[in-house]
Amino acid sequence: MNEVRIDKWLWAVRIFKSRTIAVEACKKGRVSIGGTNVKASRMIKVGDVIDVRKPPVTYSFKVLNLSERRMGAKLVPEYMENVTPQSQYDILELNRIGGFVNRAKGTGRPTKKDRRSMEDFTEPTFYDDGFDFDFDFDSDDE
Repeated sequence: MNEVRIDKWLWAVRIFKSRTIAVEACKKGRVSIGGTNVKASRMIKVGDVIDVRKPPVTYSFKVLNLSERRMGAKLVPEYMENVTPQSQYDILELNRIGGFVNRAKGTGRPTKKDRRSMEDFTEPTFYDDGFDFDFDFDSDDE
């Protein structure tokens, strides 16, 4: 086996949960090889580097071996190498940290827990340091 369809390979190495989802990703232009968007029927070979956009990150995978059959997670490292640059993981981490303030469009209203988290983040915190600031400066004791 010298070549295999890209949608079958993406499904076989567990990048997508189903082959249908892999085909849809190809149709939407989220899968590319060398900067060129590819169709689901594109044949790939060993050594190709495949870029998969799962917003906000673009993952890169190097093809080490070919397979059309879905495999267990322990076998995946024999078939692909994750060559995603660290900068993409930094974007993912920043998105995870600051994600609850900037809500994505279409996620609906914030839950009560989300609202409380946002209030805790945006409202100033007052600390009780033991001082009483209710001094009476207009004293008539002079």
